[in-house]
Amino acid sequence: MNLFADIRLAVIAALDALVAEGGLPAGLDYANVAVEPPRDALHGDMATNAAMVLAKPAGAKPRDIAEALAAKLGADARIMAAEVAGPGFLNLRLAPGVWADVVRAALKAGAGYGRSSLGKGVKVNVEYVSANPTGPMHVGHTRGAVFGDALASLLDFAGYEVTREYYINDGGAQVNVLARSAYERYREANGLEPEIREGLYPGDYLIPVGEALKAKYGESLLGQPEEVWLADLREFATEAMMGMIREDLALLNVKMDVYSSEKALYGTGKIEAALKRLEDLGLIYEGVLEPPKGKLPEDWEEREQTLFRSSQFGDDVDRPVKKSDGSWTYFAPDIAYHFDKVERGFDQLIDVFGADHGGYVKRMKAAVAALSENRVPLDIKLIQLVKLFKNGEPFKMSKRAGTFVTLRDVVEQAGADVTRFHMLTRKNDAPLDFDFDKVLEQSKDNPVFYVQYAHARVASVLRKAAEAGVDVSDAALGAADLSLNTHPAELELARKIAEWPRHVEIAARANEPHRIAFFLYEIASDLHALWNRGNEEPALRFVQDDAAITSAKIAQARACAVVISAGLGILGVTPAEEMR
Repeated sequence: MNLFADIRLAVIAALDALVAEGGLPAGLDYANVAVEPPRDALHGDMATNAAMVLAKPAGAKPRDIAEALAAKLGADARIMAAEVAGPGFLNLRLAPGVWADVVRAALKAGAGYGRSSLGKGVKVNVEYVSANPTGPMHVGHTRGAVFGDALASLLDFAGYEVTREYYINDGGAQVNVLARSAYERYREANGLEPEIREGLYPGDYLIPVGEALKAKYGESLLGQPEEVWLADLREFATEAMMGMIREDLALLNVKMDVYSSEKALYGTGKIEAALKRLEDLGLIYEGVLEPPKGKLPEDWEEREQTLFRSSQFGDDVDRPVKKSDGSWTYFAPDIAYHFDKVERGFDQLIDVFGADHGGYVKRMKAAVAALSENRVPLDIKLIQLVKLFKNGEPFKMSKRAGTFVTLRDVVEQAGADVTRFHMLTRKNDAPLDFDFDKVLEQSKDNPVFYVQYAHARVASVLRKAAEAGVDVSDAALGAADLSLNTHPAELELARKIAEWPRHVEIAARANEPHRIAFFLYEIASDLHALWNRGNEEPALRFVQDDAAITSAKIAQARACAVVISAGLGILGVTPAEEMR
């Protein structure tokens, strides 16, 4: 049940009736007609902008349309009053029985309440994390992993067919650096002093890799030139790092459906095929780029390169895909990788990038637009930095990592559930502070605790009611006389439960899972407010002497818990049954 969608259908039906009667012209576009909560709750339960958006194309005054629409909607038993406001907004007040129906719908659907057919089976590829396989994941990767995983779950909940994908950047120079760093740890495992010179990876995490290399090769690689061991150590160390990364992701309960390799694009004709596709479209040419704006680099020289006409698809300039020496640029394999995703039949692509990839957004969108001939949209979400604090001070870097705080450091300190929830308490493109003390404190100011506490409170009530002999099954609670819940605070909680399906669709359309975290805090606040009012007004307490009243009140609390549990499930957080 999506009450807002249902009432919107009623508004559309009323508009169609006005068209049939000649009160409105035929052919009106209802796409922008919305039914939403009013900005001020005193104005009603819902509001529609129908008269405002249709006035100009209908050639009528907004208020006249609103009054005619109000008269039509008055015949709907669910709508108690339809009141015209301002220049033509229409505020709707719903009958009390509607809120009882919402609670029953939530109890009947259980974990499925709020699920949507919005996606209608549309195939979406969400690529996230994609950390270089050169070491353990750091805190920036943590936020990207949580965001991408929650977004994938959100889209799945909204009816999309989702594939979670990790792109292994194992084709660039950084994996050569990894191999050289591992070789020094191999030397160390053989009793020699490692030479961790500038540019190599210094972290202790490579010590086990060096020991594993010794177990495999013994002393046979000592003193050998790089060309003898580089290729083998690249593969060995990359596999070891990907094993570590998979373990790190498992700590956050992140599981990928597909791991794609950049290296697999080289020497297989895939890069050439993607660029041939662009060439056939007249989008590849030989040319000379203009010098960058601002201060000219000392090493700048004009040289002919193979360029992609990305400027035809919204990019600032055309982009090189092949260097003057004939080797591929970093952009070329990325084009091939996205072409592969298009060829696999995805209808939408989403990339989750770190903030340092901001300059890559336009060119990548241009490439996908060209390769798919504007059929497949690409949404790129940039993940801003995370600042860590503990005891009021910036959290120190990890010795094991060598240069940064790892995902493992964060999860070991805060736990997976807390880490995941808190990483979604800000929009992805806003910086985020992660204070280990604050995310673990038990207060209203800590959204993780506040939402978990709301779910635990309901669980506690259900246990106590069951001990008192009350049937607290969802079926029994759904049969309760919910008309007994008449207090404004109870109705407000029911309204919030009704908003859940709408918020799921809003968040899914925008690819913004943080909206789910925000909503959970709001509904938890309403539950806590109702609970606290019960301390002052005994008639509002969930457990009463009257069994019918108790069942009605517990039913609404349980419906609230259904929503919280579903929302936490999207975020990848386990609902708390009790607080410790």
